Amino acid sequence: MYADDETIRRILTTTGDTWAVVGLSDNRSRAAYGVAQILQRFGKRVVPVHPKAATVHGEQGYASLADIPFPVDVVDVFVNSDLAGQVADEAVAAGAKAVWFQLGVVDPEAYARTREAGLDMVMDRCPAIEIPRLG
Repeated sequence: MYADDETIRRILTTTGDTWAVVGLSDNRSRAAYGVAQILQRFGKRVVPVHPKAATVHGEQGYASLADIPFPVDVVDVFVNSDLAGQVADEAVAAGAKAVWFQLGVVDPEAYARTREAGLDMVMDRCPAIEIPRLG
């Protein structure tokens, strides 16, 4: 419902290769850590966004999207659904081209606002699952 194949393909193949991953820390047991590795394997630059601002997978981390001193193409969101809408709004403000809410991250109002702002958006999906489907 919140992710059609055309939008998924566009975000993964043509939207851009700089992905800010919100919720990415150096905790290897978290899903964001593994998904970020897969994104890197497929040529994406992964920028960690986490209050601890740790370096992860060789990339400098930032405490917030607003702290990133260069443009990001996609904001990949690994936070609880009740916080995700704020992150989507920050992605719009930061000039991102797309927002991706991970599996289990659902906020229909944020989806509507983000789409109204002209960004592509996918919700309740994982790029690590979708990339191999592209063939």
